[in-house]
Amino acid sequence: MKTIGKSWRRRIIYGIALYAIISVSIGAMMNSTSVAGLHGGPLPTEAETAVLQVYAARTWGKKGAFAVHTWIVTKRKDDVFYNRHEILGWKLRWSPSALRSQQLSPYDDLDWYGNPATLLADHRGAGVETMIDRIEAAIADYPYQNQYRIWPGPNSNTFTAYLGRAVPELRLDLPATAIGKDYRPPGDIIGRSASGTGLQFSMLGVAGISLGYEEGLEANLLGLNFEWDIFDMAIELPVLGRVGYRQ
Repeated sequence: MKTIGKSWRRRIIYGIALYAIISVSIGAMMNSTSVAGLHGGPLPTEAETAVLQVYAARTWGKKGAFAVHTWIVTKRKDDVFYNRHEILGWKLRWSPSALRSQQLSPYDDLDWYGNPATLLADHRGAGVETMIDRIEAAIADYPYQNQYRIWPGPNSNTFTAYLGRAVPELRLDLPATAIGKDYRPPGDIIGRSASGTGLQFSMLGVAGISLGYEEGLEANLLGLNFEWDIFDMAIELPVLGRVGYRQ
């Protein structure tokens, strides 16, 4: 009986491994023949609907080899400008808050210290105005505006993950390179994952595990994230980021 039990366990493990390899391979082929999505928004004066987007870009300096910086952009239906919201640690040198909310001109680019931005979420049209209301309320309630720590957090990615939990309709899947997204304070080790579509167990962002529809199965150890995006046919690795299908 013990032999039979071990045999079935091996088959399950091999089956999961085979599915992972096949799904990522198919995702990589799909990615080579598909458009990854819009990497920017329309000019504010040309957008007839509300717009809500989330971006990521490799951070500046040597940190860029390991981590990305994330931020959120909003535009209400009748606005002629975009608003960009993010956490900047260096702002604490002269200000009590690390939060920066600024209006973007129609021609401002989305690069971050010369590194191109990648679109993580893009919502437009009906219902987005209400989402922006909730995003702005969550920004006002963000509890770490006067704190910043590169690792394990709270930092800019902790901020974006906080907004994802507050507004699950964002369906935000932050990349494995968004170090700090898994930070949770003492006494709050279990709760929604950053996408709002699953559950997360995390000890200060140093070690933990998440399971959700958007992020799939993700393990975090010392800020290094390993993710198997089960439904999107991809994996995400520390430093390298996403391998497979890019939404």
